[in-house]
Amino acid sequence: MYHYAVVGNPVEHSKSPQIHAIFAEQTGQDLEYTAKHVEAHEFEKFVRGFFSGDGLGLNITVPYKETAYALADVCSRRATLAKAVNTLYLDVENKIVGDNTDGTGLVTDVKNNHQFEIRNKNILLLGAGGAVRGVLAALVEQDPGAITILNRTVSRAQQLSSEFGALADVNAQGYEGFQGKEFDLIINGTSLSLEGKLPPIDSAIISGNCCCYDMMYGSEDTAFVRWAKNNGAYLALDGIGMLVEQAAESFAIWRGIRPETAAVIALLKSH
Repeated sequence: MYHYAVVGNPVEHSKSPQIHAIFAEQTGQDLEYTAKHVEAHEFEKFVRGFFSGDGLGLNITVPYKETAYALADVCSRRATLAKAVNTLYLDVENKIVGDNTDGTGLVTDVKNNHQFEIRNKNILLLGAGGAVRGVLAALVEQDPGAITILNRTVSRAQQLSSEFGALADVNAQGYEGFQGKEFDLIINGTSLSLEGKLPPIDSAIISGNCCCYDMMYGSEDTAFVRWAKNNGAYLALDGIGMLVEQAAESFAIWRGIRPETAAVIALLKSH
């Protein structure tokens, strides 16, 4: 049996073990995938011990994605751009490789599952933390028209703009004084939805064919998804699809086979 796990703190709420169990059954893979609650001071010791034993792959969740990036011996281009890692595995030389499948998960959900094209679109990203950083590389690869990063602390948005500005038209603004034009794709990368709150934005920024995407999810529509639906968004989506698609990308890296995701997404949404 092959051993995999997701590491975080907290991690008890994680849906990853359920998702990967379905993937394993679907693809005929004999593997065990568990959730591991690890304290910060034990993270590196746990990861190295996992791989020196019989562990083959780890998913990394909050708050350890940046720590995992620093720990990895080698990183993929997308992880290097994000400066964050959510997937670890060993290469043929037994080096710990870091990758980031978050952005691919988001893009796959938007484009493949909901048939929403990102190319040439005017994108608004709400927030400038780890969640936004993790998906920016995948978004700029889609050749968008422009990306605006809106954040309470403008300097954090400006930092991302300076890092990714050579790859696409990326600009930074603060909420205060923000005069929004219309956007085609609005992505909420803040955690405000988990508190039932919204970023201070006006519904006038929603274009006629706008996709509003909340990277967070809950047992019912998030505050951001409700706001989008109430204000006429063409699509109002939560992050369940992204969660499953990033898991599928990790699974494909580890096992060399890509699982089907539609039924898993439908199952999680029904629950």
